Amino acid sequence: MNQRFHTLRIASLAWPILIGQLALIANGVIDTAMVSRFSAMDLAALALGVAIYVSVFVGLSGVLQALLPIIGQLYGARRLHDIGAEVKQGLWLAFFLSCIGALVLFFAPLILSLAQAPPELAEKATLYLRIEALALPATLGFRVYAALNTAIARPKMVMAIQIGALLLKIPFNAWFIFGGLGIPAFGGPGCAIATSLIAWLMLATGWLLVRKAPIYRELRVFGHGFVKPQWVAQRNLLKLGIPMGLSYFIEVTAFTLMAIFLARLGAVAVAGHQITANVGTVLYMLPLSLANATGTLVAQAIGAADWQAAKRVARAGIRLSALLSVLIGVIVWFARADIIRAYTPNEVIIASAMPLFLFIAFYQLFDSLQVTTAFVLRAYKIAVIPTVIYAVALWGVGIGGGYVLGLDPFGWSPQWLHGAAGFWLGNSISLGLVAICLLWYLRMIQRRTLRAPAS
Repeated sequence: MNQRFHTLRIASLAWPILIGQLALIANGVIDTAMVSRFSAMDLAALALGVAIYVSVFVGLSGVLQALLPIIGQLYGARRLHDIGAEVKQGLWLAFFLSCIGALVLFFAPLILSLAQAPPELAEKATLYLRIEALALPATLGFRVYAALNTAIARPKMVMAIQIGALLLKIPFNAWFIFGGLGIPAFGGPGCAIATSLIAWLMLATGWLLVRKAPIYRELRVFGHGFVKPQWVAQRNLLKLGIPMGLSYFIEVTAFTLMAIFLARLGAVAVAGHQITANVGTVLYMLPLSLANATGTLVAQAIGAADWQAAKRVARAGIRLSALLSVLIGVIVWFARADIIRAYTPNEVIIASAMPLFLFIAFYQLFDSLQVTTAFVLRAYKIAVIPTVIYAVALWGVGIGGGYVLGLDPFGWSPQWLHGAAGFWLGNSISLGLVAICLLWYLRMIQRRTLRAPAS
């Protein structure tokens, strides 16, 4: 099979994942745009709250992503009856993880104290996080449903639910942010109330479909009795999931720690960073969707013991992701003024965000290469070494270098890199290092499997 065939397979699987992810991330865009019209203080509180919540959620949901290669390989091997047992253990793991995450979010003031934020800002961010703790069990439970559908190459149901949730987001946000019908104006924390209500609706819808739809019947998810948590299954999930979750956590905190460090520079610096980070997150959905599709098809090929196909699919996915990301980076650079004004009419915040868009356009290639390669490695059930690479590059070079450049504790950094620009430059360089290292490691793994596939 030629590369064009594999590229078309990846694209056909990636587009519903992309639309679903864009619908999901649009919730954050809506939050930012609506809260920016409430007050700069609430927008800064939202930025801090989101920085912490996303770090917790992505880290925990990353552990659940171990289900993707496990179910994908079972599906490729046509061991369909074994999939239901893995899904049930995944649901138990989601429950345990949500308990841990809720405790972290409840004690948010301990984390916010590191930001040295003003009391009013910390108070609003704390309320936001404690409300979001109520949504965490539902969001993690839905991630298990999404992992199941993606692994068996049926992401359209996930997409439909995420689009439906997006349609509810604007009216729910307007109600709880600005108040009305007997509800007071909550400002930034109102976003968390809307998110919690919608998350539980998504969870109920997804698992009702699994129970009723015929396409899931042969997977034996429901209708075969109650299953307790099994240590062997949980250990296998955690063995793969913990390094995956850590890599997600490291990748996200490479961005979110910026907001915490920038909080000491004031609300405007944080607000400008928040808009830039939000746009970067939206753009990241394209390579992330292609990475999901590529990793799924690679895992299915591995399950079928077709090692050459796994290599060809990986190559097609990495190349497609890189080409599209470069194109989008160029477009965003030339459209940056219009994009920022779509978020906020505040000229001070616009001036703060404008210079940062240079880095968004710059690192698109590196970001697409690293995420697609990382998903391919996970399809081979390899996650430990990539996690070490993420930690050294993103925390050491990205955050460490960004701190030196942006806050200039030694007086070495040029003036134009002071503030958020220094952090964004450090992050861009670190993503380039991650991409180079992961590509080299994947090539080594593919050579090894082709020589001795049984291992």
